[in-house]
Amino acid sequence: MEEKSVEFKERLNKLKGLREAGIDPYPNDFKPNGTCASVIKEHGAATREELEAKETNVVIAGRIVAIRDFGKASFIQVQDRSGRLQAYVKKDILGEEAFKVFKFCDVGDIVGLSGKLFRTRTNELTVEALSLRLLSKGLHPLPEKWHGLKDVEARYRQRYLDLMVNPEVKEVFLKRTAIVKFIRDFLSAREFVEVETPMLQPIPGGAAAKPFTTFHNALGMELYMRIAPELYLKRLIVAGLERVFEINRNFRNEGISTQHNPEFTMLEFYQAYATFDDLMDLTEEMISSLARDLLGATRIEYQGVKIDLTPPWQRISVREAILKFSNAGVGIFEDKLKALEFSKTLGLAVPEGLSHGKIITEIFEKVAEPMFINPTFVTHYPLDVSPLSRKNSKDPSIVDRFELLVAGREIANAFSELNDPVDQRERFVNQLKEREAGDQEAHQMDEDYIRALEYGMPPTAGEGIGIDRLVMLLTDSPSIRDVILFPLLKK
Repeated sequence: MEEKSVEFKERLNKLKGLREAGIDPYPNDFKPNGTCASVIKEHGAATREELEAKETNVVIAGRIVAIRDFGKASFIQVQDRSGRLQAYVKKDILGEEAFKVFKFCDVGDIVGLSGKLFRTRTNELTVEALSLRLLSKGLHPLPEKWHGLKDVEARYRQRYLDLMVNPEVKEVFLKRTAIVKFIRDFLSAREFVEVETPMLQPIPGGAAAKPFTTFHNALGMELYMRIAPELYLKRLIVAGLERVFEINRNFRNEGISTQHNPEFTMLEFYQAYATFDDLMDLTEEMISSLARDLLGATRIEYQGVKIDLTPPWQRISVREAILKFSNAGVGIFEDKLKALEFSKTLGLAVPEGLSHGKIITEIFEKVAEPMFINPTFVTHYPLDVSPLSRKNSKDPSIVDRFELLVAGREIANAFSELNDPVDQRERFVNQLKEREAGDQEAHQMDEDYIRALEYGMPPTAGEGIGIDRLVMLLTDSPSIRDVILFPLLKK
């Protein structure tokens, strides 16, 4: 059991003293009539004389984050969801009983107070407390210093404290909320219907990833936490909804890094009678408009690197990118052995059993992916790393797919969807062979999804955008843990 500090024990004694005095330290009947920010917004421009003439009364509640004690009077800083406001607590004004309760208060306690506004000698807008109630007694002191690398893991583990004492952290998550709202409104305005699809799935699909497994006792069946909503959303396209989207959690049993958390948020949307080219245009418009709305500009800085989100964005194929950023010859695209030999010159440990297309993709990720700082649509990936994508009509070894790369990392993945049920079945069969050869991330056979395609899916394009990575980019956050309220951590 964790050993309690001396200060914890002192606060516990104060709690006991309050109860012995007949005072409830956790009441639930106080109602503020405004926030710190609303008070400042409404009265922040008023002069000392105007405040005295109006005798403006306010009722606020929040956490005490600072106390300057002068014996029979104190200045306190009260913080609520909107910000901070100073209050003046004086025995002669407050009354002996209420002031006695205040003396039981510490930094970290939550109080409610009412009083009139005035300005101090230093001209700070302040509430002169006419009444004060303790609303919640805090038993732990607030951390005096919560910044610095040594505290990073503690901040993630105790996010409630991180948000409480670091306003810039709270701002990141308020921006995250604004980002999700903007995307939701943007798609809804274009006739996309928001839906929810299963998180517990009998067959995991829609991505190359290892799932988490669980078991449903009543049904006596193994289930999987979804790795993607794709196959269910495309069933809805078959059903005739034509434009659908979902913003929700995916779960992948993979490593943890600055870009990966096993539980993460994904936007996926699908549009009938559209191609991957149409989605490039839509994505450009959505993200550049989002940057303007959130930040007031399309030129941003991420971790010291300047990035220009102003459309149009560069478009380049996997093949073109490899040839541009390496000394590879065109032969690697026709000959698997040449691709394998070239991969070894790059220091890649590529298993010889790996397919030709996967070797090409490994080469691309090594030589080209980190080079794309400004937003770039990388197009036409190899067929065998894209089992759900439509083949290119001119070159069936590649597919009509793009990944959006910004700051050298993937933000989005999209393609013209494969809607040929015969072709889809063949690709699933090939994926099963790869699973048997040891690839645990290869797709499983999903007979019901194929059955849905057999009823006819209109030509469709679909896209997934990693919300966490997008938030990282637009809030200049170095790690995915900085944009997830409660990231997964080792015990």
